Amino acid sequence: MDILDKDAVDLLADLREGRTTCAAVMAATLERIEAVNGAVNAIVALRDSDTLMAEARAADARGAQGALWGLPFAVKDLEPLAGVVQTDGSPLFADRVAEVDSPMVAHLRAEGAIFVGKTNVPEFGLGSHSINPVYGVTRNPYDSNRTAGGSSGGAAAALATRMVALADGSDMMGSLRNPAAFCNVYGFRPGWGVVPRAPGGETFLQQLSTNGPMARSPRDLALLMSVMARPNLAVPHNAAVQDWTLNAPEKLDGVRIGWLGDWGGAYSMEEGVLAQCEQGLSVFEGIGAELETVAPPFAAEDLWHSWTVLRHWAVASDLAPLYSDPATRAQLKPAAVWEIENGLTLTGQQIAKAAALRSRWFTLLAGLFDTYDFLALPSAQVWPFPAKWDWPQKIAGAQMDTYHRWMEVVVPVSLAGVPCISLPCGFSDQGLPMGVQLFARKGADLSLLNVAQTYHEATLWPQKSPPHIHDG
Repeated sequence: MDILDKDAVDLLADLREGRTTCAAVMAATLERIEAVNGAVNAIVALRDSDTLMAEARAADARGAQGALWGLPFAVKDLEPLAGVVQTDGSPLFADRVAEVDSPMVAHLRAEGAIFVGKTNVPEFGLGSHSINPVYGVTRNPYDSNRTAGGSSGGAAAALATRMVALADGSDMMGSLRNPAAFCNVYGFRPGWGVVPRAPGGETFLQQLSTNGPMARSPRDLALLMSVMARPNLAVPHNAAVQDWTLNAPEKLDGVRIGWLGDWGGAYSMEEGVLAQCEQGLSVFEGIGAELETVAPPFAAEDLWHSWTVLRHWAVASDLAPLYSDPATRAQLKPAAVWEIENGLTLTGQQIAKAAALRSRWFTLLAGLFDTYDFLALPSAQVWPFPAKWDWPQKIAGAQMDTYHRWMEVVVPVSLAGVPCISLPCGFSDQGLPMGVQLFARKGADLSLLNVAQTYHEATLWPQKSPPHIHDG
């Protein structure tokens, strides 16, 4: 087996036990990036190869230090990495170099990761198609004419092509889950607060997005969670520290999973998506779980209303200063302008009503988890779409009325802030990947990863079906 085909846990064990060296892993990584990154454009702001090799040799000289010792790592380009350009996918910041690491990156560095560069994103992370005016489009490893998704599309494509063994991402509206589904890897959105947000005045109120890990196995997700999920006393909403060691059961006897499908027809689905997700979920039945169809538990339009109001408010809070200056406003993409303009018109009462809807949904969902151990939804409503599109305008004949309506299926999880994993579940007749969301009650992050690992050992989709880079 090529060393880069190994999961992170196994690769790191090889390093610690002397079967390979940090320098050898870095050399193989740089060779792989040279060979395949041109086809997918997943890794951007690549650091100098001589510098990286020197850092790898220095790691060898120090000896094993940290959970990620010697592991090449590329950080999502929404995250500050000291000494490396952080564009957020915007021409406004094409030359901005981060002066210090974000808290999460500092944890990765302290555990021995060696940063090769960044992974590509859409502008400001808005939309699930990783294209921007600075670096261009990230393409799907399974068909380079298609999107890799987003906003963590660069991370997902880099994982699928074995340029990295682990990746960080972030998720407001499916940004860990959608690209994982499109690239046949795992994306884990932790429960809100498990990975603390970076310090900022909005953290008492804005609880929509979170950082999380991506990998080719749940076991690797748990490894990265052990590094990412560190309390930060400078911010509110820290979750309790926990042991991320997995203890996956061989069988899932007695586990009950509720399948929400297309939410009673509320979520338009491209042909074949639901059937592929149901085929994936049938694996759970084969290893002992009970699978039941669940009727829509909450009005989809109420969820959408609450979501769009709170998202407008959050995006406007972050980007309004760029909108207020006509010179910088002119360089914002239309989706950003639309979010900001809607956010600036909101009243306190409208925000409060949206938050009240959100609370009602959380309470109802908590009740559902008294009946079901886990709930399931598709990770996406469409197969990976053409990379030349801005976003899907229609699904199954239904017009999408916003740039992100085609991603509505991720909203129930994002709004509730509960832990969720996108599980690879197979391919279309055209060889395009798909995933299914499995989510759990607040606080059940580790239980969810354990069940996902049992599923993984029964399927091994990322290992059995790696991409073959081609031009379509």
